[in-house]
Order: sequence, then structure tokens, then C-alpha cells
Amino acid sequence: MARHGSERGWYGKLIGAVLGVTVLAAGASVWTAQAGSVDSASPKPSPSATPGDAVKPVSPDIVHASDEGARGVNLTIDDGPDPEWTPQVLDVLRENGAKATFCMVGTQAKAHPDLVKKVVADGHRLCDHSVSHDTAMDKKSEAYQSQQILDTEGMITEASGGVRPMYYRAPGGAFTPYSRELAASRGMRPLGWNVDTKDFEQPGADAIVATVQRELPNGPTLLFHDAGGERSQTVEALRRTLPWLKEQGYSFGFPVR
Repeated sequence: MARHGSERGWYGKLIGAVLGVTVLAAGASVWTAQAGSVDSASPKPSPSATPGDAVKPVSPDIVHASDEGARGVNLTIDDGPDPEWTPQVLDVLRENGAKATFCMVGTQAKAHPDLVKKVVADGHRLCDHSVSHDTAMDKKSEAYQSQQILDTEGMITEASGGVRPMYYRAPGGAFTPYSRELAASRGMRPLGWNVDTKDFEQPGADAIVATVQRELPNGPTLLFHDAGGERSQTVEALRRTLPWLKEQGYSFGFPVR
């Protein structure tokens, strides 16, 4: 997995807010204690993510495979939710009968709980993508990694109305053995990718589509973004890629758990 370093400056602007709304590892239990709570107005959850379910540990191995088998693809959408781009991505997915896994940054989920609920209501799955999208997380202390992962789990669970994230994707692929074990102990399978569309570099919709078509033999998990910059190219690329995938006989699944 490639490490993403460009187009990431916008997350630095969130750090001040993060310091005000998150706690370090010693306080992470405040968030995790909320993970089993159920909001009476919570939307219909996606499969295997029912509010109030007990946390069940999963494998700490990084997953790529699709639950739809050899002809399945996993659409993964990172860095949101974003009030401009996430609704457009949801529209394209709905038009094509496609499901996706949304890897959400904690501060974004906290800021836009209505969008988190819309993602769940449409039958998509949630993924913990850390509080501040620090691509150097693997160089930081275990206490820092714990804060980034557990605080985001709590933020997403609260924003969704009680639906916990089912996966953990390290920013830029900066996994560590500790972070994988911690996420897995909270029922979040570490999630990798096979096809990096490079859409965060804004290479043009043609280039994004071509990357998917060229690199799909590498594996079933595709990486797109719905935040972190202007994402009209991503929306257009999805609008063209999803029908093509169906024409090729692929179905849309979720990463295996």
C-alpha cells in the first residue's frame, strides 16, 4: 500500500479542534464506553453492525478480500464525511446499486453526524480512519495511536446513533502491530487496499477510471476519497467506473471480517 503524503495539509487545521474535543489514551474509555449506546432515532444499521451488539474481536491481519468472492469488489471512500462531496458520492452509489465502506476521520464525523447517519441509512459500512489523519502514526507512541483510534471509534459511534465502525484503516497505510491488535480487539478489522486510484492528486476523471481498469487485477479493494480537497473528479470517475464494473460481471461487496 502506498503512503499518501500530498493533499493532506487541510487536516492540520483540525488539530486545534481535536485538542478541545478529544482526550489522550488515559481518557479513551470515555468514548469506548459510549460504543454500545443506542440512539432511539438511529437509522437502520448495515449488516453485522447493529447498535448495542457486544464488541467481538476480529483478526488483526490486514484484509483485502471481498465477501462477494472472486468477482466482488470493495469500494472504500476515505477522509470524509464532507458536506459537499459525500452526498454526491452517496447519490452515485445509490444510482448504481453499489455499497461502499466509508473510512471516516473522527473530527469530520463529529462535525457532520447527519452525513454519518445517511451513510448508515443507505446500507454502507463505517471504518475508523483516525482523529487527525496523521500519516506518521506508526512513528508515534502507543498512547498516541490508542488515542487516535479509540477517540475516532467513539466519535463515529456517537455520530451514527450507535453504529460502530467495523474496520480500521491507518492513514496512509501507517499500521503497526499495536494499532492492528488494538483495532481488532475493538471489533475493527484492519483494512488495506489493492487499487490506489490516486484521486487525491486530482489527475482527472479519465486517469482515475484508467487506473481502476488497469490495476483491478491487483485485488478487489479500491481506494477513493470524498474529502480532503475538491472531489468532482472522483464523483465523475465513480459515475463512469461503477457501470463498467457491473458490465464486467463484478458485484459490490464489503471487506471480509
